[in-house]
Amino acid sequence: MRITLSPFYLTSKMSTPTIDTSYYSLFGIEPDDARRLLSAALSKGGDYADIFCEHTVNNELSLRDGEVNSVRSNIDFGVGIRVLSGDRTGYAFSESTRIEDLLKAASTAAEIARDTSSKVSLPEDCTPVDFINHYPLLSELSGWERHTVEEKKDYLLMLRNMIRQASERVINITGRIGDQQTRILFFNSLGQCYTDLRPMALMSATVVMQEGSRMENFYASKSYRKGFDFLSQELVQALADDVVEGCNRLFEASRPPCGEMPVVMGAGGSGILLHEAIGHSFEADFNRKGVSIFSDRMGKVICNPDINIVDDGTLPYFRGSVNVDDEGVPGQKTYMVRNGILNSYLHDRISARHYGVAPTGNGRRESFRYMPIPRMRSTYMENGPATEEDLIRSVKKGIYVDNFANGQVQIGAGDFTFYVKSGYIIEDGHLTRPIKDTNIIGNGPEALAAITGVAGNLIVDDSTWTCGKGQYCPVSCGMPSVLVSKLNVGGINE
Repeated sequence: MRITLSPFYLTSKMSTPTIDTSYYSLFGIEPDDARRLLSAALSKGGDYADIFCEHTVNNELSLRDGEVNSVRSNIDFGVGIRVLSGDRTGYAFSESTRIEDLLKAASTAAEIARDTSSKVSLPEDCTPVDFINHYPLLSELSGWERHTVEEKKDYLLMLRNMIRQASERVINITGRIGDQQTRILFFNSLGQCYTDLRPMALMSATVVMQEGSRMENFYASKSYRKGFDFLSQELVQALADDVVEGCNRLFEASRPPCGEMPVVMGAGGSGILLHEAIGHSFEADFNRKGVSIFSDRMGKVICNPDINIVDDGTLPYFRGSVNVDDEGVPGQKTYMVRNGILNSYLHDRISARHYGVAPTGNGRRESFRYMPIPRMRSTYMENGPATEEDLIRSVKKGIYVDNFANGQVQIGAGDFTFYVKSGYIIEDGHLTRPIKDTNIIGNGPEALAAITGVAGNLIVDDSTWTCGKGQYCPVSCGMPSVLVSKLNVGGINE
């Protein structure tokens, strides 16, 4: 399988980390304290308990009205304690790490999950969770806390200048650089513990252009789990090119005819439809509760045998990558669909126990204030045997889409509507005029079954994708170009 990565992807030697004992003092929690808290959490009965400690520093620098004139910074800090007892879950959190406050949180979680029929014995020692570091900081100097606002500001001004120089149509530019460093300390009643340093970086730009009385706007972004080395002239140039080219193309675009027709979905960002309309249906909590349309389809053929769909926590530096999930399960690569057959759901510890399988490393949470649930990481379709040109040539009348904005999905049934920002009309096997501002409407499982061709040009998109499911998590998505034999296209007949 060939995965096309951004030019900003850098290889590095991966290493198996050890516990960073400095995190004990950061949170004021030693292994003995953790054992005391876990004992309190399991005091009313329970099968399992864990402690999730988080320290996150967020910074943001913004470009508005031609100047870098806004800076924001905040620190989030606290501990979440969870107890599992059969089908019951008790959860409580504290923004204080005083042992008295944490014991109160542990007792609260214990009461919620109360089950006096079961008792768990705690192991005497903590065993570090063994995982591979998929987003190591490249050097001690690359950490965000070691770099000033002035250093970041230079890259936003570079972005402004590149966009201004690229087109006379430009009338307004906004830009943003965000950085985040999260430190995690974790213990559970299985005797496991880990520490994890989770960096995140993003840079985004929005351009507004005008020609006569007509105005258009376009947004683009880049994001990776990296330190200050994320920023470079190459990155800024690529971002400027994306927004300028995207916005210029909109001046030539119009809405397409509406109706049911073949749709070729371009490589990369089209993966958002795979994520939203299909991927959520593979999350095990929806299947365990019988909500997903795939609840009774395990081991059955659900699509073209050329289709393999993966949820992957191991792609170095991508937003969705996890060294270890928020339940102490190492990041891994999970085939949801293999050769057209439903192969696996995405599991946290709760659903894995229900199905009698191993957890897949998909137990994720927004922060210590939330309990983990099954969430996607980097979701993509693997390469197929065709080329994008083959797919386009096979369409007499249809559309090609390559840039999406917001959409709506009904998780259970999989019905979706997505807003298409840009693409092209396909006529007699050729891309003709550009299109914009239309919707594609369909059903996820039906669209999956209607994929008749898969190209070999997989791109995992590097934009700032964030998934909402009652709480928010950074994710990545991607796919090769695919041909969906029929989808409803909403537009204006011309």
